[in-house]
Amino acid sequence: MTLTITPAKLKGPVTPPPSKSQAHRLLIAAALAGGESVIHNVAYSADIEATISCLEELGAAFHREGEALYVTGLGAGPMSPMGRMALPRLDCGESGSTLRFLIPVALAVRGGGVFTGHGRLMERPQGPYFDIFREKGIFFTQKEGALTVQGRLTPGEYRLPGNVSSQFFTGLLLALPLLEGPSALISTTHLESEGYVQLTLQAMARFGVEGAMTMSLPPQYHLPGGQSYTPAEVSVEADWSQAAFWYAAKGMGNQVDIIGMDPDSSQGDREIEKYYVKLKGVGEVDLDVSGCPDLVPPLAVMAAFRPGQVTRLTNAARLRMKESDRLAAVREELCKLGVRVEEGPDFLTVTGVEHLPGGVTVDAHNDHRIAMMLAIAATRCKKPITLTGAESVKKSYPNFWEDYVNLNGKIEIM
Repeated sequence: MTLTITPAKLKGPVTPPPSKSQAHRLLIAAALAGGESVIHNVAYSADIEATISCLEELGAAFHREGEALYVTGLGAGPMSPMGRMALPRLDCGESGSTLRFLIPVALAVRGGGVFTGHGRLMERPQGPYFDIFREKGIFFTQKEGALTVQGRLTPGEYRLPGNVSSQFFTGLLLALPLLEGPSALISTTHLESEGYVQLTLQAMARFGVEGAMTMSLPPQYHLPGGQSYTPAEVSVEADWSQAAFWYAAKGMGNQVDIIGMDPDSSQGDREIEKYYVKLKGVGEVDLDVSGCPDLVPPLAVMAAFRPGQVTRLTNAARLRMKESDRLAAVREELCKLGVRVEEGPDFLTVTGVEHLPGGVTVDAHNDHRIAMMLAIAATRCKKPITLTGAESVKKSYPNFWEDYVNLNGKIEIM
C-alpha cells in the first residue's frame, strides 16, 4: 500500500495497542495449560496470529467471544502423549518471537517440528539454539527455507550467550519446567533485554509455573522440573514499543496525550520514558539501546529534530537482522528526508535539523517500525511525502493508520 502523507500536527489522546511481547508469552502459557484460560485485550496483529496458528498446530484450541480469547490448552507435561505424534509444521510468518519461543516448546511437547517463515525470518540467527542442540544430541537441519528440529529436551544445565537475543532465554524458560527433572539456564555473558526475561517469568507465574532466579551476574535461572501450567484469566497490558512512536511525536512538538500505560511494566521498551526526557534536553546525547533495540526508529526520528545537536544510538547490531537491516533502513530513509545520519557497525549518529523539506518518496522496507517512524517524521516536513509499503504496520500495530488519522494525521491512499 502506498500513501501520501500531508504534514499536519498530531493532537489528542491515544492508547497504544496491547503488548505484542506480553501476548506471545501469555498465549503460549495458556496453550500449555490443562483446561480453559481466558485472555483479554489481545490485538490480533500478524505476529500474534502466527503464534496462535502455531499453537493450534501443537494441539491447543482458540475461540473468540467479543474482546475475550478462550484458550483450551493441551495439558503439556513430561508424559504428554502429544510427543508421540508426527512432527507439526509451524508457519511462523515473519515473527521472530514466534519462531524462537516455540522451538524449545515444540521439542518439549511434540519432540520437535518443522518451522517455516516469510520475509527475512528464516535468515535470522539461531546459533545459540544450534550450539545447545549439538551438545544435547538434538537433530536439526535448515534447508529450502525450513528448519527441522527433532529430539528430546532433557533436564540439566543449559548455557547460552545473553548478548544475542533474550528470545532464546524465553523459549527455554517456557519449555524447561515441563521436563521430568530440574534444569538451570545460565547466561555466559551480560544478559541484554533482561526486562523481557522478567516479562516471561511473570507470564509463567500467572499460569502457576515457578522459575527461580539467582542474584549472580549474569543471572542464572533454576527451574524445577515436573511442573504443569494451570489455566488462568489474564489481560494484556499496553505496548511500550508502540507507545514509543507517540512519545517521538510528542517530543517533536505534536500535542499527543499517551494514556493507558503501566508505569511498572517489565517491558524493556519502557526505557522510552527516560530516553524521551534525555532527548528533550540540550547537548550531545548517547543512548545505549542494547536492552531496547526496537526503540531505535522512534529515537532516531525524535533525535532528527534536535537542531544542531548530536545523538548517538549505540550497541544496536542486533537490528541488522530484523524485518529489514534496520540500522541501514533508518539511515537511508531519514537521509532521503534531509536528516544527517551516520551509520556504523552497531550505531547511528543523528545530527538534528530544524525542519525537513519533504516532497520525496520513502520506503518502509517491509518493516513496521520503519513505516511508523516515517509517518511520525512526516508531521514535521514542509511538503507531503509518499510512503511505499505502508501496510507493513499490520505486523504489530494493525490500527496504526486509524489512530494516526484520529490524531489529525493526513493520509491518502494512492
